[in-house]
Amino acid sequence: MALQRFNNIFAEQNAAIAQLVEHDLAKVGVASSSLVCRSFDGINHAAMVELVDTRDLKSLGQKWLYGFESRSRHFHNVFIMRNHLFLSLSICSVLVLNSCSKLGPLSADNFTVTPNPLETQGGQVPATINGMFPAKYMKAKAVITVTPELRYGNGQVAQGRSATFQGEKVLGNHQAISYKIGGRYTMKTAFNYVPDMQQSEMFLTFDARLGKKKVEVPAVKVATGVLSTSELYKQTLMNAGGCIAPDSFQRIKTQKTEANIKFLVNQANLRQSELKNNSVQEFVQMLRKINADREKLNLKNIEVKAYASPEGGYSFNNKLAGKRQDTSEKYVKQQLQAAKLGKANIDAHYTAQDWDGFKRLVQASNIQDKDVILRVLEMYKDPEERERQIRNMSEGFRELADGILPELRRSRLIINYETVGRSDEQIKEQYAADPARLSPDELLYAAAMETTPAKKEAIYKKTAAFYDKDYRAFNNLAVLAFNEGNETLAKAYIQQAFSKNPKAPEANANLGLLALKHGNLQEAETHLSNAIDANELGEALGNLNIAKGNYATAVQNFGNSNSNSAALAQILNKDYAAAVATLKSIKNRDAMTDYLMAVVLNRQGNTATAKDYLQKATAADPALAAYAAKDLEFSNQR
Repeated sequence: MALQRFNNIFAEQNAAIAQLVEHDLAKVGVASSSLVCRSFDGINHAAMVELVDTRDLKSLGQKWLYGFESRSRHFHNVFIMRNHLFLSLSICSVLVLNSCSKLGPLSADNFTVTPNPLETQGGQVPATINGMFPAKYMKAKAVITVTPELRYGNGQVAQGRSATFQGEKVLGNHQAISYKIGGRYTMKTAFNYVPDMQQSEMFLTFDARLGKKKVEVPAVKVATGVLSTSELYKQTLMNAGGCIAPDSFQRIKTQKTEANIKFLVNQANLRQSELKNNSVQEFVQMLRKINADREKLNLKNIEVKAYASPEGGYSFNNKLAGKRQDTSEKYVKQQLQAAKLGKANIDAHYTAQDWDGFKRLVQASNIQDKDVILRVLEMYKDPEERERQIRNMSEGFRELADGILPELRRSRLIINYETVGRSDEQIKEQYAADPARLSPDELLYAAAMETTPAKKEAIYKKTAAFYDKDYRAFNNLAVLAFNEGNETLAKAYIQQAFSKNPKAPEANANLGLLALKHGNLQEAETHLSNAIDANELGEALGNLNIAKGNYATAVQNFGNSNSNSAALAQILNKDYAAAVATLKSIKNRDAMTDYLMAVVLNRQGNTATAKDYLQKATAADPALAAYAAKDLEFSNQR
């Protein structure tokens, strides 16, 4: 009986110890009715005090403690209360140390990436990352560097721009994050695009340290894939082709020939010396030519414009200018009769005081009072006041009387006529009979009328042979080679074009297009800056601005062009209705035309029709089929 009482006493003591341990564990956040087990082996030993609930302990300290087990086996009956206290303090110390030495993982929910999926722009993959450190995460002495990574291909990694953040007790210049409330941040990054990035994943990696100790924080995936539609310009630019150096052929051209006859002061008679000057002689000869070749030269009319210089008063000059008109018109009628063009229309009129001519000649002169005279003309509108003010400048007026006024006492005789060139049929007939008799512009025009590259090439080669100093045929042969994908031959022809004209604008534009096709933006921009006067430069500039990511500017460059690149610019500028209209208007349709139609219709939500265009495009071009399999534009179609 005495032994039984003794055992009961020790059992009660052990139970009391167990209750105290549970009480202490509850203070550090671990409480469970099954946590502490009590038993007695009947031989004056406490069998075991066992702590085994790892689930509750894992929740302590932000899930960083993965289990805790403490066993006390076969305690002697002299088990004392300080052992219970030591056990409780040890548990608390382990939990606190584990909690302070780690930061723990971050969730994808803590980050937002724009855009997602990522998109190419200007040869890069830009991204804006909005992140958040949650409350009670950034410890006071923590420093975390966040680095975006784009993982693609066969284990390849592209790293973006990093950003560093620090806890409140760190001495540094980085953004400080509160431990108590956390903090938000924004960081921008960009990756240089390569095609394999279509299938990629963007991660954020973390270089974390607590004081001098490195702490592991797992990387977080924040975006998937890259939309690379803007990079299609390298293929779409082939639809419009290179820059053709144009012909200047016009079947009907407006022309004029002008003669000038001068009069002595206050006189209106025609002097023989004036009728023998070169301009009058050319006037007479042109009338004869028109009569001799009425098929190619078409006389419209003759203008007679007579003038009096502004000095001398309006009334006198009005009569004088009228007389000069009459004598000049009479002379013209005589010459028309002599050239057998007597029925020609004559438009005759006169100007009493030629102030406009006066101002123009003064501006172009070097007379002493030039600026003063011009100010008088601006200040005074009344002719008599103008003349009075100018005469007051005695020295200046003498210069006017000697150098300016005699040039204003004149008549202008102007022949307005048209040159009429060969018709389209006549050019074709002449080319078949003897192409050497055609002008370079007629030959280039003949090539423009042909529809097949082979026939165009034949005409350009003949043009280059007949007119080997003209760069245009060589440039246009380069365009044909470029359109066929023969870049080596295209460059050779371009060099020949430069040998004829080192500043050939279309040749520079075509070098720019070759550079763009390979994504060499800086080289392309250099060449296009030397192509300001090139024909169809807007097409080349539009492609350049697509490549640079300037979509609105590219749309302006293309203007009313109906090409694949023009439609691509409209798609990237999100002007979908305009893009559809452009694609429907393209004359030289190809597989890329259908592919772009599939893209824009799919973006508009017309998925069924988009699928039809996509199938048509990929059936026509196997390379597009391989591209489409990775293209996020059609992720909803797979």
